[in-house]
Formats: sequence, C-alpha cells, structure tokens
Amino acid sequence: MNIKIRNILKKKNKSKIVCLTAYSKNIAKILDNHCDIVLVGDSMANVLYGLEDTHKLNLDTVINHTLSVKKGIKKSLLIVDMPKGTYNNKKKAKKNAKLIMKLTKCDAVKLESNKKNFNIIKELVKSKIPVMGHIGYTPQYKKKFKIEGQSSYAANKLLKEAKLIEKAGAFSIVLECLTPNSSALITKNINIPTIGIGSSNQCDGQILVTDDMLGMSGFYPKFVKKYAILNRTIEKAVKKYTRDVKKGIFPQKKNFLNGTKFK
Repeated sequence: MNIKIRNILKKKNKSKIVCLTAYSKNIAKILDNHCDIVLVGDSMANVLYGLEDTHKLNLDTVINHTLSVKKGIKKSLLIVDMPKGTYNNKKKAKKNAKLIMKLTKCDAVKLESNKKNFNIIKELVKSKIPVMGHIGYTPQYKKKFKIEGQSSYAANKLLKEAKLIEKAGAFSIVLECLTPNSSALITKNINIPTIGIGSSNQCDGQILVTDDMLGMSGFYPKFVKKYAILNRTIEKAVKKYTRDVKKGIFPQKKNFLNGTKFK
C-alpha cells in the first residue's frame, strides 16, 4: 500500500485530515505545505469552466489539470476525481483509472456512489488502484440538492452504503451534505477515514473547494467559511494596474529588460 495512504489511515480517530482542491501547479504548491490530501476535483467544471454541473467534464481535461497539479505536489496525497461517465462499468472504469494513474502518477482516484457501483470499486482495488468513495449528495448522480440522512432510516441507509464501500476496498470516503448525526454514525461505525464537506465536524477530516474558501468562486453555501476575499484583492490590483498603464506610470525604467535602450 502507498505510504501516503497508510499515513491517512493512521489518522483515523487520532488527528483531523486536511483536504482542499487544486487545478493548477501554483495552487497545489501552496496546498502541499499544509494539506494531507489534495483533490483534483471535478468541481473544476463549475469553478474554472463556468458549467452548471460536472456532467460534461471529460477525462482529458481532468488529466491535463492533474499533470499541472502533480508538478506542485511533493508531500500530500494526490487524488483525482473520475468524471461522470468514465466508470459506468468495470471494464471502462479499469481502463480509465489505469490511464489516469499512468499518465498523472497520482496516488488514487475518487468515485461517487450511485448505490450500485460497489463492484467497480472492488475491481479497481483488485487492480491495485486505490479508491476514495463519496456518498450523500453526489453531484454526478443527483440533480436536486438536499441534506442527506435527516431521519434514522435515512441515516442507517447511508451507513449501510458506507460499509459496502469500505467492504469493496476503498481507503476513505467523502460524506457530502450529511446531518451531524449521520456523519457521526458513519464515522464511528466504519474503519476508514471520513472526509466531510457540509457534514459538520463529526468526520475524520474536512474538504472544501479552494476557490470557495478563498472567496473567488462566487459560490458560498452555508457550509463554506471564507478565509479570504481574494476577488476583491485581485480587483484592486487590476484597477491599480489599469490606472498605471493609462497614466503611463507603468512600465517605468526599472521594469525595462536589461540592455533595453530608449531615447
């Protein structure tokens, strides 16, 4: 087993796991100093490409972004979201997951659960491809957003789903938009780490979309805490640059390339 994955498993019930998303080398390099896991998320469909959902994101796009992210990663566990439609059956999933692993040298892939694809996780793990699961609100399969696990019956169904993912061989599982009670129930009753997003502090770790927590995406649901408001910072810088160019303040002599002469 990958040593980075072993280290994540050791954190279960001991220390919180820190995760964020990245789509480029520059961001990945910063995250690598602080995160246990960096996810190349299919959220890039919304964040970078302005799409309404993640459904049209293709494999080549994800691979290209992962190649960039990989250049900034040395310590963190690098996980890649498999796009919708790339793991419909065992044969396709195995082919595409192997391609992702081979081309990007990532550490693992992530699959969203549709409550039926446990055998696909099992097939990938059997082929020595580490898998992170994902239950609750799964954007690739659910059109309507809602909080999951609000009744005891619903919570127990989610627990059963999580146990089947664990049994299939996944090394961890994302819990998206679950109630605190459901998150606690699952976290306490499975042996692999749970990573929460919008699922309270009852999980073994947390993940957010980096652009959301930096105040850049324009998407700020209640579960996102903005740790910066970079869109304002960037706008101020652009305004200042615009002003300097129009007034002829930039570029100054100190900004000229060496050897440049002017009269």
